[in-house]
Amino acid sequence: MTQLTQKFSTRAFCTTIRLLTLALFLTLFGASTILAQTRAYVTNVNDFTVSVIDTVTNTVVATVPDIPTPYGIAVTPNGAFAYVTNQFSNDVSVINTATNTVVSTVPVGLAPVAVAITPNGAFAYVANVQSSTVSVINTTTNTVVTTIPGTVDPTSLAVTPNGAFVYVTNASANDVRVIDTATLAIVATIPVGVAPLGLDITPNGAFAYVTNASGCAVNGTVSVINTATNTVTTTVPVGICPQELAVNPSGTFVYVANGLSNTISVIDTATNTVTATIPTGFTPVTVAFQPRIPIVSLIAQVQELVAEGVLTQKDGDKLIKKLEGTPTKLNNGQTQAVCGQLGAFINQVNAFINNRTLITSQGQALITTASAIKSGLGC
Repeated sequence: MTQLTQKFSTRAFCTTIRLLTLALFLTLFGASTILAQTRAYVTNVNDFTVSVIDTVTNTVVATVPDIPTPYGIAVTPNGAFAYVTNQFSNDVSVINTATNTVVSTVPVGLAPVAVAITPNGAFAYVANVQSSTVSVINTTTNTVVTTIPGTVDPTSLAVTPNGAFVYVTNASANDVRVIDTATLAIVATIPVGVAPLGLDITPNGAFAYVTNASGCAVNGTVSVINTATNTVTTTVPVGICPQELAVNPSGTFVYVANGLSNTISVIDTATNTVTATIPTGFTPVTVAFQPRIPIVSLIAQVQELVAEGVLTQKDGDKLIKKLEGTPTKLNNGQTQAVCGQLGAFINQVNAFINNRTLITSQGQALITTASAIKSGLGC
């Protein structure tokens, strides 16, 4: 297979088959994202099924039939909206998750295939594979505020947990490029393997994991990038034609969809070795975990304000302490206790607004997220 054919095949495969459809997302997850986090979902595109994996035992516990071809999707941290890439109409649909209706359609570049939203929910970044650009959507106005050039067949992207950078895979350039969200400029180019397609970042932001399809002719690899130095620290062998991957919510394992091996490789992030191989359906492409609890995103928003110098560490800790133990309480069914903590969090934010520790817009962003979580809990 020639290099040109390999690139075309990789590009066609990637642009034709992407992430979970909104219908699947809402069917499996529902509008509420307060869920136990022991399941991974894998799209098997050539038999139109989804494999449901129990990540405790690493076994397939169910298979969902009759799933249509998937596209890129990302949900805002407060769970209120879903952004879906429409690669054939060159736009992004914005869906209100409460009413399951399209409330806006945003024109972007050619063949948008992936989308990621910043932790504060303010912007959506869209990879346009045939334009070799990244569109930046303001989620308040649902308009493209800028288009970033300088990528080469971008296929996947992810935002760091602090919202400072966007990592983008470039399938035809065999590298990952890093966008600074403050300047909207590419600030680093990281060589990886051949035909990088999928990418995810650990919850602590320390590492980015990238699949290298290697032309889908031999076994592929996963490059591990240290985000502090933007260098590849190790390369992990996986199956044939690895497509998407996902880091589990705790950051302990990475699940890699091996498109032509019909398996999932499970990488232990402590050792960066494959510790399990899970058979799936025909041509697994994407892996998605049940969404992280929105409270984690709320904490990330606070941490971002600390990182920016808006809040002192002491004030940030004061807010985060109001949310202490909420994930465990939710898993134990202590919803009302969590509702009370969210109320206390909102009161503290209002106090910070009143004493001018936070300006109104900064505080209101936190209150909006906290209020949306309360609404989702039925508080």
